[in-house]
Amino acid sequence: MENIAQSYSDHRRAILKLGLPLIASNMAQFAIHMTDTIMLGWYDVAALAAATIATTLFFVTFIVGSGFAFAVTPMVAAAAEAGDETQVRRVTRMGIWLSVIYGFVFTLPFLWAEPILLAMGQEPEIASLAQDYLRIVAWQMIPALLVMTLKSYLAALEHTVVILWATIGTALLNAVVNYALIFGNWGAPELGIKGAAIASLLVTVVTVILLIAYGLYKLPQYDLLRNIWKSDKEIFWRVFRLGWPIGLTSLAEGGLFTASAIMMGWIGAIELAAHGIAIQLASLTFMVHIGFSQAATVRAGRALGRRDEENLRRGAKVAIALSAVFAVFTVVLFLAIPETLINVFIDPDEPAKAMLLQVGVSLLAMAALFQVVDALQVMALGLLRGVQDTTVPMVMATVSYWIIGLPCSYVLTFTLGMGPPGLWLGLVIGLTVAAILMMWRFWARSVRI
Repeated sequence: MENIAQSYSDHRRAILKLGLPLIASNMAQFAIHMTDTIMLGWYDVAALAAATIATTLFFVTFIVGSGFAFAVTPMVAAAAEAGDETQVRRVTRMGIWLSVIYGFVFTLPFLWAEPILLAMGQEPEIASLAQDYLRIVAWQMIPALLVMTLKSYLAALEHTVVILWATIGTALLNAVVNYALIFGNWGAPELGIKGAAIASLLVTVVTVILLIAYGLYKLPQYDLLRNIWKSDKEIFWRVFRLGWPIGLTSLAEGGLFTASAIMMGWIGAIELAAHGIAIQLASLTFMVHIGFSQAATVRAGRALGRRDEENLRRGAKVAIALSAVFAVFTVVLFLAIPETLINVFIDPDEPAKAMLLQVGVSLLAMAALFQVVDALQVMALGLLRGVQDTTVPMVMATVSYWIIGLPCSYVLTFTLGMGPPGLWLGLVIGLTVAAILMMWRFWARSVRI
Protein backbone atom coordinates (compact mmCIF):
# COMPACT_ATOMS: atom_id res chain seq x y z
CA MET A 1 0.00 0.00 0.00
CA GLU A 2 1.38 3.42 -0.96
CA ASN A 3 2.27 5.73 1.92
CA ILE A 4 0.33 9.01 2.08
CA ALA A 5 2.32 12.11 2.95
CA GLN A 6 0.99 13.84 6.07
CA SER A 7 1.13 17.62 6.45
CA TYR A 8 3.26 19.29 9.09
CA SER A 9 0.02 20.19 10.91
CA ASP A 10 -0.98 16.52 10.93
CA HIS A 11 2.36 15.59 12.42
CA ARG A 12 2.13 18.35 15.01
CA ARG A 13 -1.30 17.18 16.15
CA ALA A 14 -0.19 13.55 16.29
CA ILE A 15 2.97 14.31 18.26
CA LEU A 16 1.15 16.57 20.70
CA LYS A 17 -1.62 14.00 21.21
CA LEU A 18 0.95 11.33 21.95
CA GLY A 19 3.55 13.51 23.62
CA LEU A 20 1.59 15.77 25.97
CA PRO A 21 0.39 12.93 28.24
CA LEU A 22 3.94 11.56 28.23
CA ILE A 23 5.33 14.97 29.16
CA ALA A 24 2.79 15.38 31.95
CA SER A 25 3.44 11.85 33.23
CA ASN A 26 7.21 12.45 33.13
CA MET A 27 6.70 15.61 35.17
CA ALA A 28 4.47 13.78 37.62
CA GLN A 29 7.09 11.04 37.90
CA PHE A 30 9.76 13.64 38.44
CA ALA A 31 7.55 15.28 41.06
CA ILE A 32 8.23 12.24 43.21
CA HIS A 33 11.95 13.02 43.17
CA MET A 34 11.29 16.77 43.41
CA THR A 35 9.15 16.21 46.50
CA ASP A 36 11.97 14.23 48.09
CA THR A 37 14.41 17.04 47.34
CA ILE A 38 12.18 19.85 48.62
CA MET A 39 11.16 18.08 51.82
CA LEU A 40 14.67 16.87 52.58
CA GLY A 41 15.93 20.42 51.94
CA TRP A 42 13.45 21.66 54.53
CA TYR A 43 14.48 18.87 56.89
CA ASP A 44 18.27 19.16 56.75
CA VAL A 45 20.94 20.30 54.25
CA ALA A 46 23.10 17.25 55.01
CA ALA A 47 20.15 14.97 54.21
CA LEU A 48 19.63 16.86 50.94
CA ALA A 49 23.29 16.49 49.98
CA ALA A 50 23.21 12.77 50.84
CA ALA A 51 20.02 12.22 48.85
CA THR A 52 21.59 14.05 45.90
CA ILE A 53 24.56 11.70 45.71
CA ALA A 54 22.49 8.60 46.57
CA THR A 55 19.77 9.19 43.98
CA THR A 56 22.42 9.98 41.40
CA LEU A 57 24.05 6.57 41.96
CA PHE A 58 20.68 4.80 41.91
CA PHE A 59 19.60 6.59 38.75
CA VAL A 60 22.78 5.72 36.86
CA THR A 61 22.35 2.02 37.68
CA PHE A 62 18.63 2.15 36.94
CA ILE A 63 18.96 3.93 33.60
CA VAL A 64 21.32 1.28 32.24
CA GLY A 65 18.74 -1.40 32.95
CA SER A 66 16.06 0.81 31.42
CA GLY A 67 17.74 0.29 28.06
CA PHE A 68 15.80 -2.96 27.71
CA ALA A 69 12.54 -1.14 28.48
CA PHE A 70 13.33 1.56 25.94
CA ALA A 71 13.99 -1.16 23.34
CA VAL A 72 10.42 -2.35 23.81
CA THR A 73 8.98 0.91 22.44
CA PRO A 74 10.16 0.81 18.79
CA MET A 75 9.80 -2.98 18.57
CA VAL A 76 6.23 -2.96 19.88
CA ALA A 77 5.35 0.06 17.72
CA ALA A 78 6.57 -1.72 14.59
CA ALA A 79 4.77 -4.95 15.53
CA ALA A 80 1.53 -3.09 16.27
CA GLU A 81 1.78 -1.29 12.92
CA ALA A 82 1.98 -4.72 11.26
CA GLY A 83 -0.98 -6.01 13.29
CA ASP A 84 1.12 -8.73 14.93
CA GLU A 85 -0.42 -9.08 18.41
CA THR A 86 1.70 -12.11 19.30
CA GLN A 87 4.91 -10.24 18.53
CA VAL A 88 3.79 -7.35 20.75
CA ARG A 89 3.37 -9.75 23.66
CA ARG A 90 6.64 -11.60 22.99
CA VAL A 91 8.67 -8.39 22.91
CA THR A 92 7.10 -7.04 26.09
CA ARG A 93 7.52 -10.34 27.93
CA MET A 94 11.23 -10.49 27.15
CA GLY A 95 11.59 -6.84 28.15
CA ILE A 96 10.14 -7.82 31.53
CA TRP A 97 12.51 -10.79 31.79
CA LEU A 98 15.56 -8.68 31.07
CA SER A 99 14.45 -6.00 33.54
CA VAL A 100 14.04 -8.54 36.35
CA ILE A 101 17.36 -10.25 35.65
CA TYR A 102 19.21 -6.93 35.57
CA GLY A 103 17.48 -5.76 38.76
CA PHE A 104 18.52 -8.87 40.73
CA VAL A 105 22.15 -8.51 39.70
CA PHE A 106 22.59 -4.80 40.33
CA THR A 107 20.60 -4.34 43.54
CA LEU A 108 23.28 -5.80 45.82
CA PRO A 109 25.99 -3.07 45.69
CA PHE A 110 23.61 -0.52 47.19
CA LEU A 111 23.52 -2.48 50.44
CA TRP A 112 27.17 -1.52 51.08
CA ALA A 113 27.30 1.99 49.61
CA GLU A 114 29.08 3.81 52.42
CA PRO A 115 32.64 2.52 51.76
CA ILE A 116 32.12 3.12 48.04
CA LEU A 117 31.13 6.74 48.67
CA LEU A 118 34.00 7.29 51.09
CA ALA A 119 36.41 5.97 48.46
CA MET A 120 34.90 8.54 46.08
CA GLY A 121 35.94 11.33 48.45
CA GLN A 122 32.56 12.12 50.02
CA GLU A 123 32.32 13.43 53.59
CA PRO A 124 31.68 10.69 56.23
CA GLU A 125 28.32 12.14 57.37
CA ILE A 126 27.07 12.36 53.78
CA ALA A 127 28.26 8.82 52.97
CA SER A 128 26.52 7.38 56.04
CA LEU A 129 23.19 9.08 55.32
CA ALA A 130 23.37 8.07 51.66
CA GLN A 131 23.84 4.43 52.65
CA ASP A 132 20.74 4.62 54.88
CA TYR A 133 18.77 5.80 51.88
CA LEU A 134 20.20 3.31 49.38
CA ARG A 135 19.66 0.26 51.61
CA ILE A 136 15.92 0.89 51.30
CA VAL A 137 15.62 2.02 47.67
CA ALA A 138 17.77 -0.92 46.55
CA TRP A 139 14.57 -2.98 46.68
CA GLN A 140 12.96 -0.45 44.36
CA MET A 141 15.18 -1.40 41.41
CA ILE A 142 13.14 -4.31 39.99
CA PRO A 143 9.70 -2.66 40.32
CA ALA A 144 11.12 0.58 38.88
CA LEU A 145 12.43 -1.27 35.83
CA LEU A 146 9.08 -3.04 35.43
CA VAL A 147 7.36 0.35 35.47
CA MET A 148 9.61 1.51 32.63
CA THR A 149 8.89 -1.62 30.58
CA LEU A 150 5.13 -1.32 31.07
CA LYS A 151 5.20 2.38 30.20
CA SER A 152 7.14 1.62 27.02
CA TYR A 153 4.60 -1.06 26.09
CA LEU A 154 1.63 1.25 26.65
CA ALA A 155 3.27 4.24 24.95
CA ALA A 156 4.12 2.19 21.86
CA LEU A 157 0.42 1.26 21.65
CA GLU A 158 -0.43 4.97 22.10
CA HIS A 159 -2.13 4.45 25.46
CA THR A 160 -0.41 7.36 27.17
CA VAL A 161 -3.24 8.93 29.20
CA VAL A 162 -3.26 6.04 31.69
CA ILE A 163 0.46 6.56 32.25
CA LEU A 164 -0.30 10.16 33.13
CA TRP A 165 -3.07 9.44 35.63
CA ALA A 166 -1.25 6.55 37.29
CA THR A 167 1.82 8.71 37.75
CA ILE A 168 -0.12 11.68 39.11
CA GLY A 169 -1.85 9.44 41.63
CA THR A 170 1.38 7.88 42.86
CA ALA A 171 3.10 11.29 43.00
CA LEU A 172 0.39 12.52 45.35
CA LEU A 173 0.75 9.37 47.44
CA ASN A 174 4.50 9.94 47.62
CA ALA A 175 4.00 13.50 48.91
CA VAL A 176 1.66 12.30 51.65
CA VAL A 177 3.93 9.47 52.79
CA ASN A 178 6.98 11.74 52.64
CA TYR A 179 5.27 14.35 54.81
CA ALA A 180 4.40 11.70 57.37
CA LEU A 181 7.67 9.76 57.51
CA ILE A 182 10.35 12.42 56.94
CA PHE A 183 9.05 14.82 59.62
CA GLY A 184 7.10 12.43 61.86
CA ASN A 185 3.70 13.97 61.19
CA TRP A 186 0.27 12.42 61.96
CA GLY A 187 1.77 10.17 64.61
CA ALA A 188 4.26 8.52 62.24
CA PRO A 189 7.91 8.05 63.29
CA GLU A 190 10.36 10.78 62.24
CA LEU A 191 12.63 8.87 59.84
CA GLY A 192 14.25 11.69 57.87
CA ILE A 193 16.04 10.44 54.77
CA LYS A 194 14.86 6.87 55.44
CA GLY A 195 11.26 8.08 55.27
CA ALA A 196 11.84 9.49 51.79
CA ALA A 197 13.28 6.14 50.68
CA ILE A 198 10.30 4.17 52.05
CA ALA A 199 7.88 6.49 50.24
CA SER A 200 9.68 6.05 46.91
CA LEU A 201 9.65 2.26 47.23
CA LEU A 202 5.95 2.20 48.09
CA VAL A 203 4.77 4.33 45.18
CA THR A 204 6.83 2.34 42.67
CA VAL A 205 5.19 -0.92 43.71
CA VAL A 206 1.75 0.69 43.50
CA THR A 207 2.54 1.96 39.97
CA VAL A 208 3.46 -1.54 38.77
CA ILE A 209 0.15 -2.90 40.02
CA LEU A 210 -1.87 -0.10 38.36
CA LEU A 211 -0.19 -0.43 34.96
CA ILE A 212 -0.51 -4.22 34.86
CA ALA A 213 -4.19 -3.99 35.80
CA TYR A 214 -4.84 -1.46 33.05
CA GLY A 215 -2.99 -3.48 30.43
CA LEU A 216 -4.98 -6.61 31.22
CA TYR A 217 -8.34 -4.80 31.31
CA LYS A 218 -8.04 -2.36 28.40
CA LEU A 219 -5.81 -4.34 26.03
CA PRO A 220 -7.06 -7.93 26.36
CA GLN A 221 -6.13 -8.75 22.77
CA TYR A 222 -2.43 -8.69 23.73
CA ASP A 223 -2.96 -10.89 26.83
CA LEU A 224 0.11 -9.37 28.47
CA LEU A 225 0.75 -12.02 31.14
CA ARG A 226 0.09 -15.03 28.92
CA ASN A 227 3.05 -17.43 29.05
CA ILE A 228 4.93 -14.90 31.20
CA TRP A 229 7.27 -17.68 32.43
CA LYS A 230 7.93 -19.02 28.91
CA SER A 231 11.38 -18.30 27.49
CA ASP A 232 11.69 -16.89 23.98
CA LYS A 233 15.30 -17.06 22.90
CA GLU A 234 14.90 -15.26 19.58
CA ILE A 235 13.06 -12.23 20.97
CA PHE A 236 15.14 -12.19 24.16
CA TRP A 237 18.31 -11.61 22.17
CA ARG A 238 16.65 -9.13 19.82
CA VAL A 239 15.53 -7.00 22.75
CA PHE A 240 18.95 -7.46 24.34
CA ARG A 241 20.84 -6.41 21.21
CA LEU A 242 18.72 -3.29 20.77
CA GLY A 243 18.57 -2.48 24.48
CA TRP A 244 22.12 -2.78 25.74
CA PRO A 245 23.47 0.06 23.58
CA ILE A 246 20.57 2.22 24.79
CA GLY A 247 21.48 1.37 28.37
CA LEU A 248 25.17 2.13 27.85
CA THR A 249 24.30 5.38 26.08
CA SER A 250 22.24 6.34 29.11
CA LEU A 251 25.13 5.26 31.33
CA ALA A 252 27.49 7.52 29.40
CA GLU A 253 25.19 10.49 30.02
CA GLY A 254 24.02 9.51 33.50
CA GLY A 255 27.56 8.66 34.52
CA LEU A 256 28.62 12.12 33.42
CA PHE A 257 26.16 13.64 35.89
CA THR A 258 27.21 11.22 38.61
CA ALA A 259 30.83 12.22 38.08
CA SER A 260 29.81 15.88 38.17
CA ALA A 261 28.04 15.35 41.52
CA ILE A 262 31.12 13.57 42.89
CA MET A 263 33.41 16.40 41.74
CA MET A 264 31.02 18.97 43.21
CA GLY A 265 31.25 17.05 46.48
CA TRP A 266 35.02 17.58 46.38
CA ILE A 267 34.37 21.33 46.51
CA GLY A 268 32.00 21.18 49.48
CA ALA A 269 28.60 20.17 50.89
CA ILE A 270 27.04 23.59 50.16
CA GLU A 271 28.13 23.44 46.53
CA LEU A 272 26.83 19.86 46.25
CA ALA A 273 23.45 20.87 47.70
CA ALA A 274 23.22 23.82 45.27
CA HIS A 275 24.20 21.47 42.44
CA GLY A 276 21.40 19.14 43.50
CA ILE A 277 18.87 21.97 43.38
CA ALA A 278 20.04 23.13 39.94
CA ILE A 279 19.96 19.56 38.62
CA GLN A 280 16.42 19.13 39.94
CA LEU A 281 15.22 22.28 38.16
CA ALA A 282 17.00 21.44 34.90
CA SER A 283 15.71 17.86 35.07
CA LEU A 284 12.13 18.99 35.65
CA THR A 285 12.08 21.10 32.48
CA PHE A 286 13.96 18.32 30.68
CA MET A 287 10.92 16.08 31.19
CA VAL A 288 9.24 18.01 28.38
CA HIS A 289 12.01 17.15 25.94
CA ILE A 290 11.98 13.51 27.05
CA GLY A 291 8.24 13.37 26.38
CA PHE A 292 8.68 14.74 22.87
CA SER A 293 11.58 12.34 22.35
CA GLN A 294 9.44 9.38 23.44
CA ALA A 295 6.66 10.46 21.08
CA ALA A 296 9.22 10.80 18.30
CA THR A 297 10.43 7.25 18.98
CA VAL A 298 6.92 5.84 18.57
CA ARG A 299 6.21 7.87 15.42
CA ALA A 300 9.57 6.97 13.90
CA GLY A 301 9.07 3.30 14.78
CA ARG A 302 5.74 3.22 12.98
CA ALA A 303 7.21 5.04 9.98
CA LEU A 304 10.02 2.50 9.91
CA GLY A 305 7.45 -0.31 9.92
CA ARG A 306 5.85 1.25 6.81
CA ARG A 307 9.22 2.15 5.23
CA ASP A 308 7.86 5.69 5.03
CA GLU A 309 10.88 7.98 4.65
CA GLU A 310 8.98 11.17 3.87
CA ASN A 311 6.74 11.06 6.94
CA LEU A 312 9.68 9.98 9.10
CA ARG A 313 11.58 13.14 8.17
CA ARG A 314 8.55 15.43 8.44
CA GLY A 315 7.65 14.06 11.85
CA ALA A 316 11.23 14.48 13.02
CA LYS A 317 11.29 18.15 12.00
CA VAL A 318 8.06 18.83 13.86
CA ALA A 319 9.20 17.04 17.04
CA ILE A 320 12.51 18.93 17.06
CA ALA A 321 10.74 22.26 16.50
CA LEU A 322 8.33 21.68 19.38
CA SER A 323 11.21 20.80 21.69
CA ALA A 324 13.17 23.88 20.59
CA VAL A 325 10.28 26.23 21.37
CA PHE A 326 10.12 24.96 24.94
CA ALA A 327 13.92 25.20 25.29
CA VAL A 328 13.75 28.92 24.52
CA PHE A 329 11.05 29.36 27.18
CA THR A 330 13.26 27.56 29.72
CA VAL A 331 16.25 29.80 28.99
CA VAL A 332 14.15 32.90 29.70
CA LEU A 333 12.77 31.38 32.91
CA PHE A 334 16.15 30.37 34.35
CA LEU A 335 17.72 33.75 33.59
CA ALA A 336 14.78 35.87 34.73
CA ILE A 337 13.88 34.44 38.16
CA PRO A 338 16.70 32.16 39.41
CA GLU A 339 16.42 33.14 43.10
CA THR A 340 12.68 32.54 43.14
CA LEU A 341 13.18 29.05 41.74
CA ILE A 342 16.00 28.16 44.14
CA ASN A 343 14.17 29.45 47.23
CA VAL A 344 11.55 26.73 46.79
CA PHE A 345 14.15 24.18 47.91
CA ILE A 346 15.56 26.05 50.92
CA ASP A 347 14.22 26.46 54.44
CA PRO A 348 13.89 30.24 55.06
CA ASP A 349 15.79 29.81 58.34
CA GLU A 350 18.64 27.79 56.80
CA PRO A 351 21.94 29.37 58.00
CA ALA A 352 23.65 28.60 54.68
CA LYS A 353 20.84 30.13 52.60
CA ALA A 354 22.88 33.08 51.26
CA MET A 355 25.70 30.84 50.02
CA LEU A 356 23.28 28.32 48.53
CA LEU A 357 21.58 31.13 46.60
CA GLN A 358 24.87 32.55 45.37
CA VAL A 359 26.12 29.23 44.02
CA GLY A 360 22.69 28.19 42.76
CA VAL A 361 22.12 31.35 40.72
CA SER A 362 25.44 30.89 38.91
CA LEU A 363 24.57 27.27 38.13
CA LEU A 364 21.12 28.12 36.78
CA ALA A 365 22.72 30.57 34.36
CA MET A 366 24.75 27.66 32.98
CA ALA A 367 21.65 25.42 33.08
CA ALA A 368 19.91 27.81 30.67
CA LEU A 369 22.54 27.07 28.01
CA PHE A 370 22.62 23.43 29.06
CA GLN A 371 18.89 23.02 28.28
CA VAL A 372 19.24 23.90 24.61
CA VAL A 373 21.91 21.38 23.70
CA ASP A 374 20.51 18.70 26.01
CA ALA A 375 17.15 19.01 24.23
CA LEU A 376 18.79 18.55 20.84
CA GLN A 377 20.72 15.45 21.85
CA VAL A 378 17.75 13.72 23.50
CA MET A 379 15.56 14.39 20.46
CA ALA A 380 18.23 12.87 18.20
CA LEU A 381 18.46 9.84 20.49
CA GLY A 382 14.69 9.33 20.44
CA LEU A 383 14.55 9.46 16.66
CA LEU A 384 17.50 7.09 16.28
CA ARG A 385 15.87 4.60 18.66
CA GLY A 386 12.71 4.80 16.58
CA VAL A 387 14.61 3.57 13.53
CA GLN A 388 16.34 0.96 15.75
CA ASP A 389 19.80 2.54 15.42
CA THR A 390 21.44 2.33 18.85
CA THR A 391 25.05 1.09 18.61
CA VAL A 392 26.69 4.00 16.77
CA PRO A 393 24.87 6.58 18.96
CA MET A 394 26.29 4.75 21.98
CA VAL A 395 29.84 5.31 20.69
CA MET A 396 29.07 8.95 19.90
CA ALA A 397 27.69 9.50 23.40
CA THR A 398 30.66 7.88 25.11
CA VAL A 399 33.17 9.99 23.21
CA SER A 400 31.19 13.21 23.69
CA TYR A 401 30.53 12.83 27.39
CA TRP A 402 33.65 11.10 28.68
CA ILE A 403 36.44 11.96 26.26
CA ILE A 404 35.34 15.57 25.80
CA GLY A 405 32.78 16.69 28.40
CA LEU A 406 34.14 15.31 31.67
CA PRO A 407 37.79 16.34 31.10
CA CYS A 408 36.56 19.84 30.18
CA SER A 409 34.59 19.97 33.45
CA TYR A 410 37.65 18.99 35.48
CA VAL A 411 40.00 21.43 33.77
CA LEU A 412 37.57 24.36 33.92
CA THR A 413 36.65 23.68 37.56
CA PHE A 414 39.96 22.85 39.19
CA THR A 415 42.80 23.72 36.82
CA LEU A 416 41.41 27.06 35.63
CA GLY A 417 39.69 27.79 38.94
CA MET A 418 36.19 28.48 37.61
CA GLY A 419 34.58 26.50 40.41
CA PRO A 420 30.99 25.17 40.13
CA PRO A 421 30.07 27.13 36.95
CA GLY A 422 33.11 25.65 35.19
CA LEU A 423 31.92 22.16 36.01
CA TRP A 424 28.58 22.85 34.34
CA LEU A 425 30.23 24.50 31.34
CA GLY A 426 32.12 21.26 30.73
CA LEU A 427 28.80 19.40 30.70
CA VAL A 428 27.48 21.84 28.11
CA ILE A 429 30.50 21.26 25.88
CA GLY A 430 30.08 17.48 25.97
CA LEU A 431 26.34 17.65 25.27
CA THR A 432 26.91 20.04 22.37
CA VAL A 433 29.24 17.60 20.66
CA ALA A 434 26.76 14.76 21.25
CA ALA A 435 23.88 16.79 19.79
CA ILE A 436 25.81 17.62 16.62
CA LEU A 437 26.99 14.05 16.02
CA MET A 438 23.63 12.41 16.69
CA MET A 439 21.62 14.85 14.63
CA TRP A 440 23.98 14.24 11.73
CA ARG A 441 23.60 10.48 12.25
CA PHE A 442 19.80 10.59 12.17
CA TRP A 443 19.46 12.72 9.05
CA ALA A 444 22.00 10.56 7.24
CA ARG A 445 20.24 7.38 8.45
CA SER A 446 16.71 8.52 7.62
CA VAL A 447 17.30 8.38 3.88
CA ARG A 448 18.15 4.66 4.06
CA ILE A 449 15.18 3.13 5.90
